[in-house]
Amino acid sequence: MSRYRGPRFKKIRRLGALPGLTTKNPKAGNDLRNQLHLGKKSQYRIRLEEKQKLRFHYGLTEQQLLKYVHIAGKAKGSTGQVLLQLLEMRLDNILFRLGIASTIPQARQLVNHRHILVNGGIVDIPSYRCKPRDIITVRDEQKSKSLVQNYLDSSSHEELPKHLTLHPFQYKGSVNEILDSKWVNLKINELLVVEYYSRQT
Repeated sequence: MSRYRGPRFKKIRRLGALPGLTTKNPKAGNDLRNQLHLGKKSQYRIRLEEKQKLRFHYGLTEQQLLKYVHIAGKAKGSTGQVLLQLLEMRLDNILFRLGIASTIPQARQLVNHRHILVNGGIVDIPSYRCKPRDIITVRDEQKSKSLVQNYLDSSSHEELPKHLTLHPFQYKGSVNEILDSKWVNLKINELLVVEYYSRQT
């Protein structure tokens, strides 16, 4: 299944706010209307919707998300928490969290177009897994800096998570540590996502 390129507002009306996908928010009352029309949801549907929220927020294909679930399942610790840590440490998501891009698709585009350096080298793979002490900078070219400046100016300047530091005037950010998954500010139950995939096999 390819990456979703359809109408984004349609997804947030059905699934709720997805800050990684779009800066728009669903109108109040949409959840209530959905419940009135659909009645009681089955357990399968609840798990499916949690999986869809995770997939669309991080902009993943079905295969990519399945791969991350397998990796998380083999790691030590809670599969759900490890899954969130893996997704949050992706380069495109780090740029989004730093405010260098206002959505994850914008961050992915910056990476694909070679505007971003990690530890001084160009990285053009959005799924690149960042590590503690990584230094992320914007390429020292006018086009790259003006693009990022637009995003920084328009970002909502939410409080940065403790695992990241931003130096906006230097167009630079750093990864301090592995993210504490408790910080992830998403209304997603990652355990239901793990359950969804465990029942598919």
